[in-house]
Amino acid sequence: MAVLKTFALSAVDQKPAPPKGTTVMTYAERYAAGKALREACPRKVHAAWKTPSHRRDPVQQVLDAEKGRLPELLPLRHGRMARSAFTFYRGAALTMASDLASTPNTGVRVQCCGDAHLSNFGGFATPERKIIFSINDLDETLPAPWEWDVKRLAASFVVACRDNGESDAVAKDVARTCSRTYRESTAEFSQMKTLELWYYAVEPEELLRMGHMDIRKRVMKRIEQERAKSAAEEIFPKLVEHKGDTPIIKDQLPTIFHATGYPPGKVQQDIKDAFDGYRNTLAPAYQSLLDRYEIKDAAIKVVGIGSVGTVCWVALLMAGEGDPLFLQIKEARTSVLEPYAGASELPNHGQRVVHGYRLMQPASDMFLGWTQGPKRHFFLRQLRDTKIGIRVETFRRLEMDLYAKWCGRALALSHARSGSAAVLSGYMGKSDTFDQAIAAFSMAYANQNEKDHAALESAIRTGKVKAVFEQER
Repeated sequence: MAVLKTFALSAVDQKPAPPKGTTVMTYAERYAAGKALREACPRKVHAAWKTPSHRRDPVQQVLDAEKGRLPELLPLRHGRMARSAFTFYRGAALTMASDLASTPNTGVRVQCCGDAHLSNFGGFATPERKIIFSINDLDETLPAPWEWDVKRLAASFVVACRDNGESDAVAKDVARTCSRTYRESTAEFSQMKTLELWYYAVEPEELLRMGHMDIRKRVMKRIEQERAKSAAEEIFPKLVEHKGDTPIIKDQLPTIFHATGYPPGKVQQDIKDAFDGYRNTLAPAYQSLLDRYEIKDAAIKVVGIGSVGTVCWVALLMAGEGDPLFLQIKEARTSVLEPYAGASELPNHGQRVVHGYRLMQPASDMFLGWTQGPKRHFFLRQLRDTKIGIRVETFRRLEMDLYAKWCGRALALSHARSGSAAVLSGYMGKSDTFDQAIAAFSMAYANQNEKDHAALESAIRTGKVKAVFEQER
């Protein structure tokens, strides 16, 4: 057991190679080691979810996650979380991390997403302009037990299915599909050579072979539409207006606005200083590319649900007329997994996030880097670069089941890149025992999530928690 854990941790933490003379485990040995883990942690035990007697109040957990955030934005976060059980789930990563820490695990760790719900997956373009499908939000990434990501992802499908009006029978089937695809894909990836695995990416053409012809046509049409867009044509007119000849970011309250004391076109010195540190984290070739641009404006941008209240900026850079670059400067806080999986070994949380992106994604944004402000850590990436968000709120049974296959496969690839797919495959095996257990857990945890959501709604109704509700678009 100790040998196995050392192997898994060295893979994910990128420790130095074993000293000469150390025997490297064969595929058969790694598979057998994974299978042996069933003795200490039977696969069926993953089915259980029982509310711990010492579990903290769920509303207090929401408030705990907000320490250090911008207080004026927190009512907006509460309103977004309260909108539905699904939006609550998206914002309650800290709550679920605490809950998952009380569940059984094998002791094998990989680079985890930390917030692997279905809305944190999507399509995007690589620097070579190839569209791939992967995890696209890694704010909480950290080495941790692999089961935590699988459970958060599968349970998110149950919550989303219920939110879309599907029956529990459908929801459970979809969760099972997600887990089964993860298991079968992990077995496939375990047979690949190391470089073959690292070169591999999940592409739309492969995913669409899983679906029906009408879904293929719709998805391919969407991809072609996104490919045809550019920052100048798509984002620039929506986010920018001109102050004389100077382009500036439009204020669009309550989600985009300039900081107090800094009118449009005046960039805070802290941001300029942070850019200097950020530049040094890029490869020399990308530093030269960044140097072609000049920062013109920066504004606060409220993003997502779980991230609301963290410091997030959108910066407008120009290389010439009609030649913009939009960068997102996003605060990187302590991962929700750290109290339960251990602190990051990296000194900057922005660096932690960037490391997670580079480890878990087959290809990442070439502007991806990190920096540090006076009090906060940040990571930077392009605001939007042929990113294809998935409208899960429109999905019915057929689309949800297909999307569960996509996400299960993408998560398996991300885990295989940082850990030992053979060990995981040996543990999960060829039967559906693990799939059934994860589906059962997902149903039980979706019930817990609904109770937690109801507690937040009650706290808002009674005035214990302030909330601002936006008009739905």
